[in-house]
Amino acid sequence: MGVRLVEPFGAGGGPDLIARAISAKLSEIWGQPVVVENHPGAGGTAGPALVAKSPADGQTLLVSTSAQAYSATLRKNLPYDPLTDFVPVAPLTLQPYVLVASRHAKFRTVAELIKAAKAAPGTLRFASTGVGTGTHLGVEKFNLEAGIQAVHVSAAPGEGIADVIAATVAGRAHYQMVPIELALADIRSGKLYALGVTGARRSVLLPEAPTIEEAGVSAFVFQIWYGVWAPTGTPPAVINKLSRDIARALAAPEVKDLLASHGAEPMSMTQPEFARFVVDESKKATAIAEAAGVTPQ
Repeated sequence: MGVRLVEPFGAGGGPDLIARAISAKLSEIWGQPVVVENHPGAGGTAGPALVAKSPADGQTLLVSTSAQAYSATLRKNLPYDPLTDFVPVAPLTLQPYVLVASRHAKFRTVAELIKAAKAAPGTLRFASTGVGTGTHLGVEKFNLEAGIQAVHVSAAPGEGIADVIAATVAGRAHYQMVPIELALADIRSGKLYALGVTGARRSVLLPEAPTIEEAGVSAFVFQIWYGVWAPTGTPPAVINKLSRDIARALAAPEVKDLLASHGAEPMSMTQPEFARFVVDESKKATAIAEAAGVTPQ
């Protein structure tokens, strides 16, 4: 049967793209099939739930986003514990979001967005894929640092990132953060306006867009990251081998080139470093949520 890479957001999303980028190289390294399985649903929790219940033998792995860490304190009544039911295996990539505005909104820059929000506090709407996701917390962090208030429009049950982007394109939300490659087509067609990217430097995918810091929000950085998790109980020797081999796959020139074409930068950490990183990211998410008054759901 081979190794299963379970991703929880559906075909075409970030985890799916990253998982497929490394699967062929891992298959080569391990000498067995490595299959990417899409398990969307339940607000991105169906995939993790499946992996948490799988045998702890290194054959079923979760490929997910920073939302896996964020959900530890921002999602209630999950059928698993995001921190204790999984072992962080290895980081994958890091990449910025782009802050976009609907063509129906009356602003085309970060400064104009902030001005519009301050002129009518609590009237602008921003969309996200759900409470506690990166697309939610990134905007909450932006709003806090920009000193503005807006209404959160969360994805409905069963909706994914494509639905959320469509809501902003249609004007049901004024702005949102989205992984760059998923917004490019709508930006190029003029359906969305790229206000700024959320990394420390401009993106090769969207070089004309300033960073949020360049656009006026000092020292603002908030990026999406991807990683691999295994069920708790997986033997340490297996975890260590998985970690080393995933790092080896990421370092392969053909994989690096493919990831770069999606604006992704490979991350490099040992397994213990990644485990600490996940806990730290969970704490940062909690701090943003508390400052923004976000209630766990």
